[in-house]
Amino acid sequence: MSIVTREILGSAASSPHGLTAGTIADPIRLSWSEVHDQAKRMAGGLAARGVGRHGSVAVLATDAADVAPLAQAVWLRRAALTMLQQPTPRTDLAVWLDDTVRAILMIHADVVVVAEPFLLMRDHLLAHDIAVCTVESLRGANPIEPADADEADEGDIALRQLTSGSTGVPKAVEISHANLFAHSVAVRDRLEIDTDRDVMASWLPLSHDMGMIGFVQFPMQVGMDTVIVTADQFLRRPLVWAELISRHRATITSGPNFAYSVLARVLQRAEPTDIDLSSLRVAVNGAEPINKSDLVNFATVGARFGLRPSALTPAYGLAEATLLVSIGTSQEQLRVDSVSRQALMEAHCAQPVTDDSANAQHVVSVGPAVAGMDVRIVRDGTARGPREIGAIELRGPAVAGSYLTAEGVVALAGQDGWLDTGDLGYLDEEGRIYVCGRTKDLIVVAGTNLYPHDIERAAEMVDGVRTGCVIALRVDAEREGFAVLAEVHDVDRQDVRLRISRDIIARVNRHVGYAPREVRLFPAGTLPKTASGKLRRSDARELLLQETPGAATARPTPLTTS
Repeated sequence: MSIVTREILGSAASSPHGLTAGTIADPIRLSWSEVHDQAKRMAGGLAARGVGRHGSVAVLATDAADVAPLAQAVWLRRAALTMLQQPTPRTDLAVWLDDTVRAILMIHADVVVVAEPFLLMRDHLLAHDIAVCTVESLRGANPIEPADADEADEGDIALRQLTSGSTGVPKAVEISHANLFAHSVAVRDRLEIDTDRDVMASWLPLSHDMGMIGFVQFPMQVGMDTVIVTADQFLRRPLVWAELISRHRATITSGPNFAYSVLARVLQRAEPTDIDLSSLRVAVNGAEPINKSDLVNFATVGARFGLRPSALTPAYGLAEATLLVSIGTSQEQLRVDSVSRQALMEAHCAQPVTDDSANAQHVVSVGPAVAGMDVRIVRDGTARGPREIGAIELRGPAVAGSYLTAEGVVALAGQDGWLDTGDLGYLDEEGRIYVCGRTKDLIVVAGTNLYPHDIERAAEMVDGVRTGCVIALRVDAEREGFAVLAEVHDVDRQDVRLRISRDIIARVNRHVGYAPREVRLFPAGTLPKTASGKLRRSDARELLLQETPGAATARPTPLTTS
């Protein structure tokens, strides 16, 4: 039996802690023993449906009270779990249905398990000859005892994590039991976990690796308290995140940068007597570029509610590394590097400058690599030294071995054993990691490297542009350049559109030295986002290729560039 499975069973037998799911108003509390009792029944139900060694189970569910026992049941059957990606309010449901079917067929699912709010999916899946059952039907099955379960090997695939890009061409990271265990060792070490005192709290979607691995699998394995609400509760009413932390005295939480920005805005209108964030010792900020000003603002606003500045903890992770690559230490969670913007763009190096320099670019450290994770920076096939920018590459026991694609299994690492993350960044003299952006998103103008999030942050500062709703894209045309897509508050007035477009061009030009070739303005809710609310640059490119109803296009005369 794998170490992860053995520890899950040990927590079920001895831990006094468990899972709280449901809603703030109507929570559902399950001890890890009760979760395991449900898992044994679900495992029996899966066995009756022919799921066994090296089987594949896909899941469409959002409630952790459904997912936690189901994940355990899948592992008791020595099968692999895949959490299918969930639609957002902006999703074209017809496209999502087709993409979901592609993903199910790619992973060769023996059965798809559905729960609310996806029960209506059954007929659609059955029409594609896909076996389907409900969570409730599995709960009613005859239980299987662990002694009768097939014992998973460390190399068996435990989780197939669909990548966060478009599912039109699906790809899944194959995470083994050994990968999960190595990751759990690193998390326990870096976060100094105390299973009797720490409480985790999350709203992240369980189709995301941070939500599933970080807040379901890990606490279920080590036997600590975790409190989880569904992502739609946060997206509808962001204050629920703070209420979750306050009510359950949570000590560890996590979210992407935009979510902390949103939470800071709603906390500004909240009463300090209603929210208490003093219990929080680790607030992980990861999954997208981290903005220094958002961190500082959240710390300032949060202080009114008892938030300790030391709780702010930038991190870097990806599914290919099981989850966590690096994270700030308890001694210095928040560290910001001031470097020359010109040197970043032209010399591909992070040259230190003073904080108040007009040429300063602030890059947030995501901490040193966690235990067992090797990190190097490579450019032009050569490993680089401190402060030189290049591709971030990884190796270690938590790094997965393969992708599963429609064409079959593909090795994840190169022949030398190193994984190219697809991210650009650098290491400082102490080995801390700084992420500059995605390789595929990099915009090159006249030999100068421009990072999309620098352009996006500049455009966000324009009056009338919605915060967190800007995308900068490389323009694929004969002439190099980039476009800015932005959601605005008043897209219908022509005079406002012209003023916003001109202001975006001027501000971006001042900030990065080059003006966009095109600015396109959209009404709220147009730009594509993930289930957790992150912008999707790859899908946004389609907006440049079509005339979108309600959009306003501007191609003003470019300003002179520096």
